[in-house]
Amino acid sequence: MKNKPIYVEIPIKAKVNEVWRMTQTPELHEQWDLRFSSITYLPKKTEDEPQSFLYETKIGFGFTVSGWGRSVGTHNKNDGTKTSSLHFGTEQKISPIKEGKGYWQYIPTENGTTFLTQYDYEMRNGLFGRFIDFFFRPIMGWGTALSFDVLKRWLETGEQPRTQYIRFFSNSFLTFLFFFVWLYHGLIPKIVATHPVELSLLTSITSLDGGFAVNLVKVIGMMEIIFGFVWLFYRRKRYLFALQLIVFPIFMITTILADSSLWLHSFNPITFNLSLWFLSLIGFLLAKDLPTSTNCKRTRKV
Repeated sequence: MKNKPIYVEIPIKAKVNEVWRMTQTPELHEQWDLRFSSITYLPKKTEDEPQSFLYETKIGFGFTVSGWGRSVGTHNKNDGTKTSSLHFGTEQKISPIKEGKGYWQYIPTENGTTFLTQYDYEMRNGLFGRFIDFFFRPIMGWGTALSFDVLKRWLETGEQPRTQYIRFFSNSFLTFLFFFVWLYHGLIPKIVATHPVELSLLTSITSLDGGFAVNLVKVIGMMEIIFGFVWLFYRRKRYLFALQLIVFPIFMITTILADSSLWLHSFNPITFNLSLWFLSLIGFLLAKDLPTSTNCKRTRKV
């Protein structure tokens, strides 16, 4: 079964010519488009000749995919709509994409421009390539949509793409960090090991003991695990950071009051909770109005 082409659409409060300039100028395009690290236009022999270019994409660990592209046609309609068609590909075996075609369209509206793209590509390596595309295509669609939102914010607010991506990926790093922290501290010391320190802290605060205290520690551990997964799926991360700005000082004070000797230990509750508090503060400041792929339409109107 053939996969559906990737489709992304976003409204931008800017004129068509300005969106065109930001997308058709290589030095500007490579700044906001997550799919390309560099784009180089090649000289044309005549003005009517299709624009050829070379591109590079850094995929990490020192690897770079290089490829070619051609703008095979630019069309202007009477209503001001512009369309730029594209043919692209690469001979590098490291790239799952062999060759593809698509287009960008710029539709003028009362509030600016509707900017959209649709493209499809051919995978190499036959059946195995089609299997890889089951995972690769959603990533490509996500990267395209995120890039479009970065472009939108650049045009509408003036925030540079580099700054937007630093905030976005820093927020993503902190998200997975706090997911791991809550998962680990809920699972290992509370459920798997039921560490004596966890029990002693609970009994000092509540005066509970025995099997009931053990079960309550496990329940608390389960709640922490659930909160860890909330970090992965809840979109409004700024609310979670704000909650932690309140919670971590309470944890620190409560723990020290329960056992004052703990502040003498290495990696004690004071340093641990303060570190998490400052990371939460950084995340809270960075998470305001982050770019997101969810601002784009991903299906074409019928």
